[in-house]
Amino acid sequence: MTALQASAARRRLTQAECDILIAAHERFLIGRPGGKRASMRFADLSGLNLSGRILSDADFTGSTFDEAAMIGAALERAVLFGCSFRRANLSQARLARADLRGACLRGANLSGADLTRADFREGQIAIPHPRRGLDVLRHERRSGELDEVNLAGATLEETELAGVSAHAADFTDCSLKGAKLAGANLKEANLSGAILDGVDIAGANLQGVRLMGAVLIGVDIQTMKQAGAVVAGCVSADPCSAQSSLQSLLAKAEAHQAWRRSGGVEGRPANFDGEDLRGVGDRLRNGLFTALSAKDACLVGVDFSGAELQGANFQGADLRMANLAGADLRGARLNGANLTKADLSAAFLGPLPLPGGRETPSQLRGARLRYARLRDAELTGAMLEESDMQGADLTRARLAGAALRGAEIAGAVGFELAA
Repeated sequence: MTALQASAARRRLTQAECDILIAAHERFLIGRPGGKRASMRFADLSGLNLSGRILSDADFTGSTFDEAAMIGAALERAVLFGCSFRRANLSQARLARADLRGACLRGANLSGADLTRADFREGQIAIPHPRRGLDVLRHERRSGELDEVNLAGATLEETELAGVSAHAADFTDCSLKGAKLAGANLKEANLSGAILDGVDIAGANLQGVRLMGAVLIGVDIQTMKQAGAVVAGCVSADPCSAQSSLQSLLAKAEAHQAWRRSGGVEGRPANFDGEDLRGVGDRLRNGLFTALSAKDACLVGVDFSGAELQGANFQGADLRMANLAGADLRGARLNGANLTKADLSAAFLGPLPLPGGRETPSQLRGARLRYARLRDAELTGAMLEESDMQGADLTRARLAGAALRGAEIAGAVGFELAA
């Protein structure tokens, strides 16, 4: 791996200089004249404003971004090897496949960020001699540093986190599916509500880790407890993975669709109240499930995209990471449901017309919609009182006439425009 030069050799950039270089990079990405790929290696960009800028594929090897504003910045595949982001604001930033080996993010805000397949493994840092500078370099191997970082609601699927230090880090409501955390220091980290499906935690320090309400598929809960983790109310092994149980659930779903297609002549309405349907995967997408009942059901990660769910009852259901993109949920009851990180893009959650010119609104009172994707969703007249939409993406969502009394909208993206 390429050695990195330390802060003594970094060149300080002004905001104006940085803006010129980034503008040229943005032109480069879209093929416009005057474009040039950004290569700001060993630069000091501390405290600068890079929010919303397009920096995908740029090279920032060894640079410093301490306390920089980088809200919503696009950094896909960027080379951030050995960079420092201490106390930087990277909320909602896009860092998929970014090279963050040996990077330091101590105290940074990455809430709602996309870090899918990012690489935080160990990197080799070259430190100049205090008097002789770069003439004498001392090489030091460093793991990625995520101590006290805010990763609430972030996506870290298949991310390389082996050996990182994430002491007291906040991973609440994260998706860590398939992430590699072997040998990581997670002491006193908060993973409450996190999705830990197929995570590799071999040799990780789990002392004092909080896992309340986490999804622990393929993870031995007893082993975690013995390692010092605080485990309570977690969703664990999928009980309907057995073929007989799965076939029974699918048969009920097919009977409901037959009932819907025939106007009640054939089949019968399905009742999935309290059931665990995680094993059905994507077999319900584009289905006909009008008036389906799935109160208090476990539907983590289930794919209902494009389905007809008018008047469906999902009160109290666990729909974390569920795919409801483009689904027709007019008049649906989702009071108290957990839709954290669910995809409701272009979903229809407006009022359901009834005979006699009446209509019934969609009900999401007290629903948990933290970091949910609601781009282009139809929420006209929806009952959203006391709902939690912290960090949700409401870009171009339609909220005319929606009831929002007591709703939590801190950090919601696009809320002002949508409202």
